[in-house]
Amino acid sequence: MVEVDDELLTIGAFAARARLSAKALRLYDRLGLLSPARVDAVSGYRYYRAGQVERARLVALLRQLDMPLARIAALVEADGVDAAGLLAAYWTDVETRIAGQRALAEYLRARLSGRSSEMYGKFMVETVEVPEQVLITETRHILADELPAWIGASLGRLEAAAEECGGVSGAPFVAYHSEVSTESDGPAESCVPVADEAAARAWVARQGRTRQTAVRVEPARRLAYTRITKAQVAHPQILAAFEAVEQWVTAEGLRYAGPCREVYFADWAAAGPGDAVCDVAFPVERDPGSVGVTGDQQR
Repeated sequence: MVEVDDELLTIGAFAARARLSAKALRLYDRLGLLSPARVDAVSGYRYYRAGQVERARLVALLRQLDMPLARIAALVEADGVDAAGLLAAYWTDVETRIAGQRALAEYLRARLSGRSSEMYGKFMVETVEVPEQVLITETRHILADELPAWIGASLGRLEAAAEECGGVSGAPFVAYHSEVSTESDGPAESCVPVADEAAARAWVARQGRTRQTAVRVEPARRLAYTRITKAQVAHPQILAAFEAVEQWVTAEGLRYAGPCREVYFADWAAAGPGDAVCDVAFPVERDPGSVGVTGDQQR
């Protein structure tokens, strides 16, 4: 018979005290969240200390919050105040995600119920001619949840670099060469127009391939665009803006002439939720085989 230290509990006794199943305890061990105090080398029996009950219960509660295993592992190793801070940070992330999902559900309800025209009617679509531009760019394969932070950081890096390239000569923008979503990673390309092509090429040559920087000359474009506020830039509100422009392009008998983009013409940090900061735009050209409605605006 195996002799068990008085301080140790069999897995069955420990499971009863922790109000968990033995199966759950084996899972926690396998995941590295709660290891037995001792495993008998001959029988393989697991034994736990009574002092591990609180950790076992904490792990179980955190799993009910759908907390990722890596974050649980960090939290249970942290001291009280730090652990509480980690939990608060996680829950802030959860609430942000839920708010985005709630907005997306409302957007989809409007589409499914046939109220798309109501959404699109909020956007005025116009066209603008953009001259040829020299661009310094940074490209990245990226998913939707990482996109806002990357846009701000990459445009900031490029705008700082523009000082070496004759200065910023136009509104910065982000071009989407393929869909960016929770499952599709683009790529997306941050672009800043600069005044000096030779200096831009010299700057890119010094960068190497550390951030996938490049310089290119974009030809003159005609853009179909709608102007949106800082609040509307958030997902999924921005989807309605993109779709409004797409609907207008189809109605006008135009065809796409390049990747869609978000053009940021205002100081993002200084802007309020209701301030216009961005143009959602598509490069377009006339399709000779199509005849659309007249006019360059839609309300």
